[in-house]
Amino acid sequence: MGRVEGKVAFITGAARGQGRSHALRLAQEGADIIAVDLCDQVGTVHYPMATPEDLAQTVKDVEALDRRIVALEADVRDYGALKAAVDDGVAQLGRLDIVSANAGIAGFGAVDELTDEEWGDMLDINLTGVWHTAKAAIPHLRAGGNGGSIILTSSTAGLMGIANLAHYVSAKHGVVGLMRALALELAPDMIRVNSVHPTSVDTDMIHNSATYNLFAPDLDNPTREQIGERFQALNVLPIKWVDAVDISNAVLFLASDEARYITGVTLPIDAGSTAK
Repeated sequence: MGRVEGKVAFITGAARGQGRSHALRLAQEGADIIAVDLCDQVGTVHYPMATPEDLAQTVKDVEALDRRIVALEADVRDYGALKAAVDDGVAQLGRLDIVSANAGIAGFGAVDELTDEEWGDMLDINLTGVWHTAKAAIPHLRAGGNGGSIILTSSTAGLMGIANLAHYVSAKHGVVGLMRALALELAPDMIRVNSVHPTSVDTDMIHNSATYNLFAPDLDNPTREQIGERFQALNVLPIKWVDAVDISNAVLFLASDEARYITGVTLPIDAGSTAK
């Protein structure tokens, strides 16, 4: 216990899924949390996104661990709003040490069928939003004078191509390039920057009718069990998907002093899928 004791972590997309899991795992190990989420629907996303009630639940869960949390609704596409949220959180909690740029969306479509809006929303949220997150946080990390750790959420799609995901693949590959540039720029300040690359994670982002129908177009109303068989074929280990906490454990490691000299790396949590 206490691997990030006394530190403050800024997490985007914190209302549910991986973001909530990261908040709880870091809080379990002693961190206070600045939690940000859009808490609204994006028009090109074909599954229900997080709500204000979801963010409120994250607050309750973190406070139940006897940690402080500042939760704010902000869109990572809006740099001004995101910066204001980070500034507010740091003003209340006193410092910033860890950044988890986790907010993202998923979508599907053949390259020649994607709309400008689908492409734009994907790149704006999954890449530009990650840049905005880092940009808003860097002054606070530098001001602290204690170094820090920035963890960018990419995907196995940031390490390989996947059909019908061109906009997602492009954004997630872009995150890797951003991570590598930031690692070089921030190294003199002892601020480490790395990326995590999950395979399919057991969250609402994959458990929805749009995703199910993509993976099982031959089935009417595919079930979770049926779709699990399709997802398991993506992995080397005989599992359907990883749990959100598996990614959170990697984020915790990269945030902790155990990884104090690790920067500029891509860390897959992928059940071996990128080894195929």
